[in-house]
Amino acid sequence: MDAAPNGLAPPKVDEELARREKRAQLKELNVKPAGNETSKSLDSSLKRHTAFIKRIKQSVGSENHDQLTKDIESLSLEKYVDELAGAVLEGVTRCKTEKDVWSAVEIISALHRRFPKAFTPSLLSSLSAAIAAPPRAALAALSSEQREKEDSSRISRQRPVLRVCAELALVGIIKDAPGRSGGEWVMKAIRDLLSNDSTLSSLPLLTTFLKSYARPYLGLVPPATSKQITSGEAESLSEAVTNAANSSTSNGAFPPLFSEEEELVEKDIRDRFKRMCEGYFESVARKLVQEHNRLQEQDRRNHEAYIRSGEIFEDRQQAYEKMTKNYEKLLASCQTLSELLYLPMPALKTASQKSESIQIGANSGSSLLGNESYDMVGGKWEDEEERRFFEEIPDLKDYVPRSVLGIGEESTEVSEEDAKEKEKVEKERVQEEVRKLEEELEGLKINEIQGEGARAKAAVNGNASDTDGDELDTAGDEDVPTPTPGSPKATPPGSPQLAPQGPSQLLTALLVRLPDATNRSMIDQAAVDFAFLNSKAARKRLVKFMSQVPKSRTDLLPHYSRFIAILNRYMLDVGSEIVAMLDEEFRYLQRKKNVVKELAEVRTKNTAFISNLTKFGVVPPHVILHMYKVCLDDFSGTNVENLAQLLEGCGRFLLRSEETHEPFSKMLDLMRRKQSMQHFDQRQLLLLENAYYQCNPPERTARQEKERTPMELFIRHLIYDVLTKKTIDKVLKLLRKLDWNDPIVIKNLHKVFTKPWKVKYGNIALLAMLTYDLQRYHPAFAIAVVDQVLEDIRRGLEQNVYSINQQRVATMRYLGELYIYRLISSSIVFDTLWTLVTFGHPDGRPLPGQPCPMDMPDDFFRIRLVCVLLDTCGMCFDRGTQQKKLDNFLTFFQLYVHCKVPLPMDVEFMLSDSLEAVRPNMARFKTFEEVAVVVDDMINSALQNAGIVTGDDTADDSGEESGDDGERPQDVDEEDDDVAQSDQVPDERAPSPEAVVLKSGQESIGPSEEDDAEFAKELAKLVIDTSAESRKVDKKTALALWESAVPPPVLRKKKNEENDEDSDAGTTSNSQPGVMNFTLFTKRGNKQQARQIAIPAESALAVQTRTAQMQDKVEQQHLKRLVLNYEQREEEEELRGRAVAMGLSRYALLASIWPHCLILKACCSLRYLFLAQPSP
Repeated sequence: MDAAPNGLAPPKVDEELARREKRAQLKELNVKPAGNETSKSLDSSLKRHTAFIKRIKQSVGSENHDQLTKDIESLSLEKYVDELAGAVLEGVTRCKTEKDVWSAVEIISALHRRFPKAFTPSLLSSLSAAIAAPPRAALAALSSEQREKEDSSRISRQRPVLRVCAELALVGIIKDAPGRSGGEWVMKAIRDLLSNDSTLSSLPLLTTFLKSYARPYLGLVPPATSKQITSGEAESLSEAVTNAANSSTSNGAFPPLFSEEEELVEKDIRDRFKRMCEGYFESVARKLVQEHNRLQEQDRRNHEAYIRSGEIFEDRQQAYEKMTKNYEKLLASCQTLSELLYLPMPALKTASQKSESIQIGANSGSSLLGNESYDMVGGKWEDEEERRFFEEIPDLKDYVPRSVLGIGEESTEVSEEDAKEKEKVEKERVQEEVRKLEEELEGLKINEIQGEGARAKAAVNGNASDTDGDELDTAGDEDVPTPTPGSPKATPPGSPQLAPQGPSQLLTALLVRLPDATNRSMIDQAAVDFAFLNSKAARKRLVKFMSQVPKSRTDLLPHYSRFIAILNRYMLDVGSEIVAMLDEEFRYLQRKKNVVKELAEVRTKNTAFISNLTKFGVVPPHVILHMYKVCLDDFSGTNVENLAQLLEGCGRFLLRSEETHEPFSKMLDLMRRKQSMQHFDQRQLLLLENAYYQCNPPERTARQEKERTPMELFIRHLIYDVLTKKTIDKVLKLLRKLDWNDPIVIKNLHKVFTKPWKVKYGNIALLAMLTYDLQRYHPAFAIAVVDQVLEDIRRGLEQNVYSINQQRVATMRYLGELYIYRLISSSIVFDTLWTLVTFGHPDGRPLPGQPCPMDMPDDFFRIRLVCVLLDTCGMCFDRGTQQKKLDNFLTFFQLYVHCKVPLPMDVEFMLSDSLEAVRPNMARFKTFEEVAVVVDDMINSALQNAGIVTGDDTADDSGEESGDDGERPQDVDEEDDDVAQSDQVPDERAPSPEAVVLKSGQESIGPSEEDDAEFAKELAKLVIDTSAESRKVDKKTALALWESAVPPPVLRKKKNEENDEDSDAGTTSNSQPGVMNFTLFTKRGNKQQARQIAIPAESALAVQTRTAQMQDKVEQQHLKRLVLNYEQREEEEELRGRAVAMGLSRYALLASIWPHCLILKACCSLRYLFLAQPSP
């Protein structure tokens, strides 16, 4: 580490000398007796004193230094001394730079020299209170955020005050005792700050102090070398710095500046101050190590949580980020403190690297390879964990004394010679095996040419061993070092303690503990413990114990093999005896080939044990190769399974090891030839194929990752990683900032927004919300998204591919969320629902026993899709026309369900839950016949309603469209609901005006003479009354006019009843062809009377009245259509909660329009000087 890290260069000699010289001169001035000099020329004006105190409060920095010094010398100030102490403290807190601090010291010194007894004690008490630690009770009452803000503001206030106090102690204003400096006062103030600070919030104050005053107060000088002292040195912290300082003079580094007499702080104070800072640094270092370990542990837990659930929850992620921020802040402070004190940083464990942490938006996985890289495809091990398990074996001589192991220097040399001889013998045996295999292969080729099958039989001469190398239990921590030797595992507190334990009892306890040693650290510790109990009897007991492994516990064999491999390096008889035992068992099983089922588990255990010992190097190569040859010679029955298990266990290892590669590759060739020549059942062929390709996997080209542009990666990161409920506003802002004029950006956004199956299922609603927000700024983009979603649903129905079912479910959920956020209308939702149950069926009508290629009777996926859509937005259809449409669909949906075979339990539960959610009280039909009757009635009713609405002249069109109505009755129901809603308005909806015109083509007979006379009499009377009251009519409101013109409610009700009776009878007794009946209302006083008058149909009055009637009806129907369309739009745009309010506003609008229509009729009647209303 450099001597001047982070730009903190050690002070130069001349700068430090200049500072010391200035402090010494100022101290000399301050120590001299002063304060008794008086001058009559001093100014005592109130204005100047007030301005002086105000200027001090503003700042005592370098910008006001000259003016303040001049005022101190020219003003009297005796009456303002008490006020000056508080003003100076306020000005000191505004000092930022070193010049400002020195300016404040000179101003305070000038005031001290004038008022040493009145000003200085008051100032010192104010300074002491300003740098005091905050009370613990007040901090405990604050929350963590409030406490953090309070600490930050306190540090900013106390930093300049502490620097000024340090200078005042050096220049003789702050004193511990007469003739001494104020070093102890400063040390006590800093100690109080640090001792009451459990959160290390006052650490920046110490850092600020040491940056400027480490030399005068602690006597620290930079070390001679440019590197920081390491923690591995044997010297103590203070000795390291002292020795480095003492040795610096000879190397031309920072030399000693002053003699002891020239120091401004006493030596004992400097030593105590330095020890205090070093002790505080040690506590900070311990705190840093603890926080580092906590962070690593939290990082490991986050990784485990990510492995379990596939994500890290927001609260856990926020806690981790906060912990990381605090740790980085503490690390920076500790590094700064280490550089200022020239002390080494604590050692931090690096076992768990940051690469294993799970960050938002980063696909960072764990890497256990360190700085090395291994070729996993072509190596002898499948992964790094397996390599560590079989190759990284501890050496017992590092944990056990050589005398215990029975080895020395001479024995080491002898063992090396024995090893060389053993290698030569092994090579000769392997070469002999290779020669025999080559001869056999040549003979096999000759037999193939001659068409004869060769089947060789050989005696069993070898030994064997195999295990499942893949069943490695790595439950323990792989980075934990091998444990040091110690006594065997202590017994649990509840178990009785044995009497004084001897070697035999310890060995028994160790063997009992072995089945529970299921990780590397435990089995390594067991090997070390056995080494301390090593004896010939102990080794025999161990071999016997290994021969009695339960045949069902093959999971223990890899760990037992590691245990044997650790001991075999110094206890050769252990490995050889166990190999001989396994060889004998292998030969016994060869003799018992006919016993298949009873010895199957024993064979599996034997081959697994041999395979694991082979990979540890305990089984010699020629032994395992001979076992392969024995199985190949009798390549049938149980030997097929034995060979497959050996290949799976250690075939990869033997094929990729240098010494066994050539002979084993020839054995594999021989096995493949025999496999092609002989006949095996399907199970045996599958075993051999799997074993061969596990041993020698085919070469594959690396899968190329799709290249994406940075913009596409950014968009995918926002939608797939960042999008949550809390970040949706931020994501929207970032998406809006993209270049929407760039077609590539639009294409990438469209691709992401139309693939809802790539986001988390719970975030599909957020994706729909984003689409709604973007629709306000880019409507064409939202339309394209909706079109693509509908197209995906249609394509899924046409293809019906099982592999995209999950995508179809996500798309259906997305469609429902788009409706909730008002991006599509309810008609699209109902169209989709009806399409799901009718698409692909003949005439849109599913029938039981009628298979459809796109929707087979045993395919229930469309039911799932309907349930998903109903669960998403079905609860919105609970009022008005939408409720009736959904009821009709649910009835037809039950018919569709009954067309399927009996539903599985999960589909039945899903269907029940969905129907219960949207219609809790709906009756479920039990059979297809019941629901078919209801559906037929529903469709017939819809067709009838459609005929009424369209009229007689459109009957043919309705008949042509009846097929579509049968497929989607909701369209007819919508029109039917419109008619039902219109029944509530005051006038009923009549047939089209054209129908009225066609029905009034008869000749007029005319009224009788009596009727004409009566009409003339009444008309003359009405003219007189009207002319007399014509002036008054103009002054009345339209409402009063209408009340006088409209017949009483009783008469209207009576007239309507008569009309109903006439229509029921089919004929009208008083009606004649070519005559139009009018009702004439007269008023005598307050009494109104009504009379029926027959007017010829071709008269001008009748024609004009009929024309006005037709115009009124056309206008009325137009208004109705506008109002109903308006209501429909409002229903689609408003949410559930506003449906009732919109229904009320609809009727209010109708009520406001209807009086205008009535007034119009009244005006038309007045035009003909009488008030009449034609009967229908």
